[in-house]
Amino acid sequence: MATLVLAAAGSVVGGPVGGAIGAIVGQQIDARLFAPKPRQGPRLGDLAVQTSSYGSQIPKLFGTMRVAGTVIWATDVKEERSRSGGGKGQPKTVNYSYSANFAVALSARPVLGVGRIWADGKLLRGAAGDFKTATGYRLHLGGDNQAVDPLIASVEGAGETPAYRGLAYAVFEDFQLADYGNRIPSLTFEVEADAGGVTAGAVAAALAEGLVTAGETVMLGGYAAGGDSLRSAIAALAELEPLSLVDDGETLRLASRGAAAPVILGETEPGTATAGAGGRSEWLRRSGDSVPAEATLAYYEPSRDYQTGLQRASRPGAAVGSDRRAVAAALDAGTAKALVARRLETLWAERRSAKLHLGWSRLGLRAGSQLRVGGRPGLWKLARWTLDRMVLTLELSGVPAAAPASLDASPGRPVDQPDLPHGPTSLLLLDLPLLGEELPRRPRLLAAAAGAQAGWRRAELLASFDGGGSWIAAGATAPPAIIGTALDAPAGVGPALFDASSRIEIELLNEAMWLENRSDAALAAGANLAMLGEELIQFGVAEPLGGRRFRLARLLRGRRGTEWAASLHAAGDPFVLIEAESLAAIDAPLGSLGGEARLLATGLGDPDGVLALRQIGGEAMRPPSPVHLRAEMLANGDMAIGWVRRSRNGWVWLSGSDTPLGEETESYRLTLAGEGFERSLTLPAPAYLYTAAEQAADGLAGPLTIAVVQLGTSAASRPASRIIG
Repeated sequence: MATLVLAAAGSVVGGPVGGAIGAIVGQQIDARLFAPKPRQGPRLGDLAVQTSSYGSQIPKLFGTMRVAGTVIWATDVKEERSRSGGGKGQPKTVNYSYSANFAVALSARPVLGVGRIWADGKLLRGAAGDFKTATGYRLHLGGDNQAVDPLIASVEGAGETPAYRGLAYAVFEDFQLADYGNRIPSLTFEVEADAGGVTAGAVAAALAEGLVTAGETVMLGGYAAGGDSLRSAIAALAELEPLSLVDDGETLRLASRGAAAPVILGETEPGTATAGAGGRSEWLRRSGDSVPAEATLAYYEPSRDYQTGLQRASRPGAAVGSDRRAVAAALDAGTAKALVARRLETLWAERRSAKLHLGWSRLGLRAGSQLRVGGRPGLWKLARWTLDRMVLTLELSGVPAAAPASLDASPGRPVDQPDLPHGPTSLLLLDLPLLGEELPRRPRLLAAAAGAQAGWRRAELLASFDGGGSWIAAGATAPPAIIGTALDAPAGVGPALFDASSRIEIELLNEAMWLENRSDAALAAGANLAMLGEELIQFGVAEPLGGRRFRLARLLRGRRGTEWAASLHAAGDPFVLIEAESLAAIDAPLGSLGGEARLLATGLGDPDGVLALRQIGGEAMRPPSPVHLRAEMLANGDMAIGWVRRSRNGWVWLSGSDTPLGEETESYRLTLAGEGFERSLTLPAPAYLYTAAEQAADGLAGPLTIAVVQLGTSAASRPASRIIG
């Protein structure tokens, strides 16, 4: 009866699985199903390294597993060029970017979904489904009605593109390669094939398409089945947890040995102790030195992002050697520890073997059953039986006592890789005074960007200087800037001394940002420079208040000629810590001076982009306003007017020499205005003698307003002014 059922099973299933089941004959099911064969299923390393070789085996996934998959389709890497820069006397910069389209097969049976994805071991897609690198992404679950992928069809042709039904695969479109050295990285995927865990029996039942039913077996977090037969697909599991495939006359049932109550062979039953129908019984015990001193199990540890875990069991004694096993399964540490302990106990128990000769009345015994034999201690497994001339010969091996399904065990220290969503971009467009030594000949804006989420990385930039009529590529943002908002407004004070009275409370954009105290010497060297509203300040004290808030004190105000903005503050002013590495420079056309700049940032969290607007004042081209404006009446009635120039690149204290001019020529525009007149002059030096005769000609009779600006190479300074009389 058993032979007929198995033959029918083989003919129904077909293929390698059906062929293997159909080959099992009679009561040799247990031994022949799990006997070692050269062709095995996936090894641990097979699931960790992405392949693209023709003929690579694609595993059938169960539960939740992390696999690398196999690249089944790809186009050539695509190169794109963009230009930026190109100011007067400066060459344009050609920027290259690369992207790729490819598809990766994940499982040779349908799946429910994909969670996290890693690229070169770094998190590419978080648990929330957010990508850390820009890419299009589609997942085909492997169902029977799976449609052709539109990208593959557009490249290969609709009639030449398979739907890959029954195969779960992922497609990446325009995957940006800059983060990975402009090459396609090695990807691994957290694939959920079944809801929750899965048992070894359920795996076998699914692979046999229902011709094997599942009994009570070990619970796995996930499993990758492969090989050319059902035997090879679950052989690794069978080595760890003794399994029996029992034919009950109607179906095959896979269960852990010992799941059913043991059969009792009485002490007086012929053949159990003395000579039986076929001869005397045999009881053997090998030396304990033949059993390894320890056993180890390598597996996938879910609590460590499915990295390889290792559990070990050992026994006392003089034996040497180790029994090493690896299984392509996801297990918790406690289950893995229990399995490897069970493995060592099984090796120890199988030192005992026996051969009994019984009468034909015991034909109901099945290979894989457990027995208790009267007068003999412990449990026994029926490994094989033969029937010859009405004598039933049983071959037995020892079975360890029942063991717990889980033991106390440590999974090991997890590899820390925070899963931080990228989130939307916060963008500020700054028009700052000159920060370096290079003297730009066209307006230079600076983009500061970050995100409310600490996982924000960058965004691509487009710029427009004609009201949005046309857009040009402006590169990408710099690394995240430290951005925040002022919760109060400081009073306006001058730039000459420390502002010891003001306190400014700042709330930063995300909790990963931080501000630090700096010494006076460090401040003198330019440390802790920040933009608050339109004023550049420095702060020596940054007192953390909890959360994202800091209180700034020991302030230097109006840095680099921005004292004009010191009295213009209001709560809600933007705050940016000025660090060269976190600012992206954007050069505007010279003709756009006085117009409006538009900057559009598009990051992973900005499907519609983020727009920033800014009036173009050309602050980096503008000399700072003159200082120390004075007017002195001389004895003869003349008025001596003078001032001190400043330089846009002269902020370093130079002992024994003049501040550098910073412009092609030195030139000023002086305006004298009173009731009924205005006199404007262009001067080559910071002084003018307003003679008594000129005063009389102008009709000066009341207050005199004096204003002076320095005329730079490309722009004029803000005026310095004073009222006399």
